[in-house]
Amino acid sequence: MSQDFVIEAFKACGALLEGHFIYASGRHGRHFLQAARVLQFPVHTETLCRAMAEKFQDTPIDVVIGPATGGIILAYETARHVGCRSAFTEKDGEGGFALKRGFALKPGTRVLVVEDIVTTGGSVKETIAHLRGRGAEIVGVSVLIDRSGGKAEFDCEYRPLCHFTLESWPADEVPAALQAIPVTEPDDLINAGIAP
Repeated sequence: MSQDFVIEAFKACGALLEGHFIYASGRHGRHFLQAARVLQFPVHTETLCRAMAEKFQDTPIDVVIGPATGGIILAYETARHVGCRSAFTEKDGEGGFALKRGFALKPGTRVLVVEDIVTTGGSVKETIAHLRGRGAEIVGVSVLIDRSGGKAEFDCEYRPLCHFTLESWPADEVPAALQAIPVTEPDDLINAGIAP
């Protein structure tokens, strides 16, 4: 699957917005990614998750696990293509991620970790640390989009479907052309019907 295919799927679903946005970090940028808008469509989810599974087609996998919430749907659909079970981790109240809800994991279980969008890779790293603490073997990580600009690294096989760097600036260094565009809340565009 080409990177262009992934980006076009995001655009088609209104999941790649253009304008002037302020990210959670406080930095300003021209683009905003919202993977949930793509994953609401089974046709896109099936295609993207099949591609994630194919990236590890020669790797034995017992379970596909994704951090909540972005990784839940991805884990399920990728596991369907792999032919194994799925599970998800969620915040554990101590700043990390953990398996809950009775998900069993035996030592030596081979796990593929999946996520929607990686910026720093924090939730994936916390998931990996928890799973290894339970004796799992992490066979790899796959994500829909790596927007880290090459900064996200994992100590296992890492095979994203797409790399898409989101250029951003601190509030006091925003380029004049971007300053001329009013700051927009992504949900406002979607709720106003401006985004598909």
